[in-house]
Amino acid sequence: MKRNVIIKLLFVAFFVTSCLIVSSPDLAAEDVIKLRYSNFFPPSHKCSISAEQWCREIEKRTNGKVKITYYPGGTLTPAPQTYDSIVKGITDIGYCINCYSRGRFPLMEVLDLPLGYTSGLQASKLANAFYQKFKPKTFNDTKVLYMHGHGPGLIHTKRVIKSLDDVKGLRIKCGGTPQKIVKALGGAPATMPMAEAYDALKKGLADGALLPMESLKGWRLGELLRCTVMNYGISYTSSMTIAMNKKKWNSLPKDVQQVFEEVSKEWIEKQGKVWDEIDKEGYEYAAKMPGYTFVKVTKAQEASAREKMRPLLDQYVNDMKAKGLPADEALKFCLNWLKKNP
Repeated sequence: MKRNVIIKLLFVAFFVTSCLIVSSPDLAAEDVIKLRYSNFFPPSHKCSISAEQWCREIEKRTNGKVKITYYPGGTLTPAPQTYDSIVKGITDIGYCINCYSRGRFPLMEVLDLPLGYTSGLQASKLANAFYQKFKPKTFNDTKVLYMHGHGPGLIHTKRVIKSLDDVKGLRIKCGGTPQKIVKALGGAPATMPMAEAYDALKKGLADGALLPMESLKGWRLGELLRCTVMNYGISYTSSMTIAMNKKKWNSLPKDVQQVFEEVSKEWIEKQGKVWDEIDKEGYEYAAKMPGYTFVKVTKAQEASAREKMRPLLDQYVNDMKAKGLPADEALKFCLNWLKKNP
């Protein structure tokens, strides 16, 4: 009798142990933090590749505790709605162009002005330095992970022109603050998302574009354009934000939050260098196109371009002051930072 009881007890113990072994992988899977990341860049673009590498680095350093499903090419959220989608939780993490949320981040608009940027790394470091300095409350509805800016935005046209004076009357693809640059040059802004730029140029809906050099290869615009005016007196950047849903961020364990902070800090420089690399590739791509012309300018022409842009800086100050924002301090900070970090 006792023997039968012992056998039954052993059988029950074996059954319970077996269940635990079978169920443990499922329990472990439930402990994994699953996140979604939305990016508008096409999967083959190096900015998209860099963003996905960021995801994998997060996963690696959390030892698999975090799993990020990456959605490139606007497949989860369209570019103009990405920031709102982060706030609403449609995506957990998003890659946003700040000017696509027109009027939402007014103080940040100083970064998109024609301040004379010389590289993507420079623009990226300034964007983060500016955010850390001013911490605009308009970002309080998300957790900002890091920011960056693209390489110098320049004028590219479908026909060869001699200088920025020839932009007058041309329809130039642009968006956000760069529209003001085009108007200051006498051109007509043709606003549209980047995904529509190629077709617009091909169909004659635009005569050129005000964009960084990388667009010549990354978005294949070099196939349709034939001229770039190398005048950095008008060069701008578009500040971009990688942010997380606030509720999702607050739900993360402290050690996981620390990993996100550390990797994001490293990616400021990595992303800036990516922009400089792809700007170089864009230049080389266009240079191989038959008849493509890069118009060099003199220091006097560059200084003249800066003077044409000065009213835009003054307008920013006036507009922001009307909103009660520290406009003078913001502009001064950027100009001084760029002087110290050419």
